[in-house]
Amino acid sequence: MAGHSKWANIQHRKGRQDEKRGKIWTKLIKEITVAAKLGGGDIGTNPRLRLAIDKAKDANMPNDNVQRAISRGTGSLEGVNYEEIRYEGYGINGAAIIVDCLTDNRTRTVAEVRHAFNKNGGNMGAEGSVAFMFKHCGQMLFAPGSNEDQILEIALDAGADDVLTHDDGSVEVLTPVPDFSKIQDVLMNAGLKPELATVAMRPENEIALEGDQADSMQKLLDALENLDDVQEVFTNASF
Repeated sequence: MAGHSKWANIQHRKGRQDEKRGKIWTKLIKEITVAAKLGGGDIGTNPRLRLAIDKAKDANMPNDNVQRAISRGTGSLEGVNYEEIRYEGYGINGAAIIVDCLTDNRTRTVAEVRHAFNKNGGNMGAEGSVAFMFKHCGQMLFAPGSNEDQILEIALDAGADDVLTHDDGSVEVLTPVPDFSKIQDVLMNAGLKPELATVAMRPENEIALEGDQADSMQKLLDALENLDDVQEVFTNASF
């Protein structure tokens, strides 16, 4: 993201997600189920499951819901088989969009995603059409005013790829995906709690949108995020 808007963009996105808490729970239950199915029910050996449970806690999901989702994933309870699919496309002013889905019906999902793109001024692209513009990495963002030198020293010693300080004073730590949880633990144990901690497709460069273009792009992103089969939407647009 553009340095000056990093913090504002994250807060904006978090606020919009909070408005959709019921839908967020549904998506997190799916993610926990799939993570447990693929990697087992032990968060000590399954980083993807741990991240999903951390997000569930942040969304105030009851522990019973979390445990049922794990049980469905490990086979202790009967559940739905989900398939992971990624779609790519373009939004307003050529901004790139990645849409990650979990679905039990690929035909339904692709139709809904394509409809959301077409109805809101975007268009779907072929596989690989925009993914090269993003980096798959662990991402932690610390609030403006955080101790930049301390974060830099601890994160790099723990194995982080990079530590960026943005114009707004926020500090961003980028990690290899396999080491994300380990590096987060080291920072947390040092009393450094990130406001955002996730594994994401992070854009290498961004397209700044303002006014009507920003409103139109946000409408497209909302339409995609509101689809039941969509888990995550990543974009190189900044607002």
